[in-house]
Amino acid sequence: MSEFETRRDIIMEKIRRAAESAGRDAASVQLVAVSKTHPAGSIREAFDAGQRAFGESKVQECLAKIPLLPPAIQWHFIGHLQTNKIRKALPHVHLFHGVDNAALAFQMDRIAAECGAFPRILLEVNVSGEASKFGFAPEVLRAEIGSLLALPRVQVAGLMTMAPYAEDPGAARPFFAALRRLRDGLEQQTGTPLPELSMGMSGDFEAAVAEGSTLVRVGTALFGNRPKPAAE
Repeated sequence: MSEFETRRDIIMEKIRRAAESAGRDAASVQLVAVSKTHPAGSIREAFDAGQRAFGESKVQECLAKIPLLPPAIQWHFIGHLQTNKIRKALPHVHLFHGVDNAALAFQMDRIAAECGAFPRILLEVNVSGEASKFGFAPEVLRAEIGSLLALPRVQVAGLMTMAPYAEDPGAARPFFAALRRLRDGLEQQTGTPLPELSMGMSGDFEAAVAEGSTLVRVGTALFGNRPKPAAE
């Protein structure tokens, strides 16, 4: 068994326990392996171990890896998407986790129409209100959700957030719970299902699963410490 398989098995067991403790089916939680800054060889090892979803945060880095790896890989874009990179990313990304403002969504929709694409996105919400974080303020999203759901090309699949860093993983739970409640309220407001909740990383994914996460973004706990990131 490879080192990656050993780490992945530990994480999947923690996901299973957290889900079952919350009365959830562990199969409803997808593990996204955050592969940013890791070489294609490490991703290939993870793929061979059965991992299929990988998270990248720089379009140029992701595009360099794609030709070197199996086409069955599901690429998730988890970084801040620059508008000048939309056209390059659209054909390759299964799910964009961090669409953090309406202007970006509208631009994606326009370019998707030109490319014949139907991108799936998550709306990033700054639940904690930290000035250093990207994302919709909850009250802004409530006001703009109707126009976002009306976009003909972009498909809003759910919401995403990042909790403030804390030594105690349990400190993240109120922020994850707040995102779930916001999602539930938006579904009631619009009558549109928003099934995906992307929340939880290496240090707090168990708390996220307990609060309803369907996508956990785990890098360090799977791959170890990251190499120095390449400039985009």
